[in-house]
Amino acid sequence: MVSKIIFSTVMVALLITATSGYTQTSSRNIRTPEYQQLQAKLCKGWNTWYNNSMLTHTLLPQGFSINVSFGTKDNKAFLKDALKASDILKRPEKVLPGLRSDDGSYTSLQLQYMQMDITVETATDGEDEIILISPARPSENYLVIEAGLLWNGEGETGMKGNQLTGKFPGKTITVSATTDPVSNAYSFTTAPHLSFLLHGETGIYTGKTRTLSNIKGIIASHREAQQKKVNGYGELAESFQAMQNILAWNTIYDAPQHRTITPVSRLWNQQWGGFVLFEWDTYFASYMFSLYNKDLAYANAIEMTKAITPEGLVPNFQSVSGYQAASGDSSLLRTSSWDRSEPPVGSMIVLNIYKKYKETWFLNEVYDELLTWNRWWNNNRAVKGYLAWGSYYKNDTAHAQTESYWQSAAYESGLDNSPMYDGVPFNTTKHLLELADVGLMSLYIADCNALMEIATVLGKNVEAAELKKRSAFYTKQLATLWDEKAGIFLNKRLDNGDKSERLSPTNFYPMLAKACTPKQAERMIKEHYYNPEEFYGEYVMPSIARNDSAFKDNSYWRGRIWAPMNFLVYLGMQQYDVKNARADLINKSKNLLLKNWKENGGVFENYNAVTGKGDDVYNADGFYHWGALLGFMEFIERGYMKQ
Repeated sequence: MVSKIIFSTVMVALLITATSGYTQTSSRNIRTPEYQQLQAKLCKGWNTWYNNSMLTHTLLPQGFSINVSFGTKDNKAFLKDALKASDILKRPEKVLPGLRSDDGSYTSLQLQYMQMDITVETATDGEDEIILISPARPSENYLVIEAGLLWNGEGETGMKGNQLTGKFPGKTITVSATTDPVSNAYSFTTAPHLSFLLHGETGIYTGKTRTLSNIKGIIASHREAQQKKVNGYGELAESFQAMQNILAWNTIYDAPQHRTITPVSRLWNQQWGGFVLFEWDTYFASYMFSLYNKDLAYANAIEMTKAITPEGLVPNFQSVSGYQAASGDSSLLRTSSWDRSEPPVGSMIVLNIYKKYKETWFLNEVYDELLTWNRWWNNNRAVKGYLAWGSYYKNDTAHAQTESYWQSAAYESGLDNSPMYDGVPFNTTKHLLELADVGLMSLYIADCNALMEIATVLGKNVEAAELKKRSAFYTKQLATLWDEKAGIFLNKRLDNGDKSERLSPTNFYPMLAKACTPKQAERMIKEHYYNPEEFYGEYVMPSIARNDSAFKDNSYWRGRIWAPMNFLVYLGMQQYDVKNARADLINKSKNLLLKNWKENGGVFENYNAVTGKGDDVYNADGFYHWGALLGFMEFIERGYMKQ
């Protein structure tokens, strides 16, 4: 199965085939009452919980939804679901996400569809939901408000007079409007609904009667409160809004597990059958959340860690499977990659979140899994004293092969089509790429160091000593990959001993592991970061050096800029006296983020290293949360992550 399969309609069939082959099911092992209470608290109230439309507002725990839809006056076109996407995908709707809160107490977006230009704002008022629809100009087109019941929940929806209704045990919900509905028997909807002509502003509300003026006042109050929160970050306000906005819009409800999660993108969730959590992506989301939302930081870090497989690895991905009766209960078995993991950043992220909030229950919830995963790397990815990416394919009916051994191992790196792995053979006996990988070894050493610190906090001194010993061993081995002539650490072929001259930001990761000398760090920055032939330029850092023949491909990890690479290099720079380079990386990264955010509200999966554009290719999702790491590093630099 792919780690980050190229996002285009051409690849959807491969994605579906792959998920049906190399997957396994897993269940969560929740240890602490604190986390059970946290998820129960998160999964309540009105919010944009439903993945398939940013215009659907849903009440938990009932699952009652108010879906805002639009139809043309001739009933030839109808927009039921709206999502943010790159213009290059040519979806019929264009969504510009606006100011919003995490908990759904205020949301706003601008929608363009079939010559309609509409602003949709929502707010909560106690237990009620308030929606204001404001067309830029009057038209004879239709606003359609549908009542729904999501996730096959128990209850009833209907319509009585000019109201939509939802009936649940102990609770009845009514949905009313500030203007009278019109009859439109030919609207493309099968749900109970109310139709309105888009002649002007329309207010939709639950509960007690409200006027349009009441609704506008409530909306304005919530808008002002959220804007005040954003403005509190001063000159970082715009970076904060981009980061907070994309994380909030991508937070959804996973009903079968009754949990709140933040997958990478709503479009990706659709292609994966409901949701998908990629490993390092989700840990990075939790780290960004920890700046301002402790509960969602905990939830995403814990849920990704709890995806650990029976083999002992936190998987490359976790997605949707089906139901199975277990001990009389029907519980979702979530599908995970059984054969490969992804870059080991979990312990480092968990430790940094802990340092901000100092709550040991959080460490207790995830420690055993993180230790198991750390040992798994050493037991399954070590060869000749080094670490290499790999994959354990099986040739049986239950695990039908859907891609090459080599490709599956490359997917474990998270850098799916990186030219660093071009021509590197796959050892079918050891199930590993024949490459001692500088990036993997550096991340693993950082994982050992972070987990050692966690173990010490929890009083697990024997395990802390074990981790310290492992860190020291691989640090010594990593030192052998330094190339004095090149002035940087180089990957090494394990089949013939040759060093690879292909350079990526991963070659800088030894700084993150504190595994290089100050002089080595200085040389890497001076000779490679600031080298315009390699990584320097108006936009930094390309995923392969500019003078590499693959750079011109401008496809995924072949030349484009990826926020997680910049972010990990930044964390490495923190460990050394390279303040000017660190400031430069922060500034150029922020400018890249805001360039696209200001132009089209996009936070992209990856970016063109020459033009800085995110929407120039199909395989750069337009609303992918780890793009916000480009701005997050400045918050760390300015001390916002300190308690």
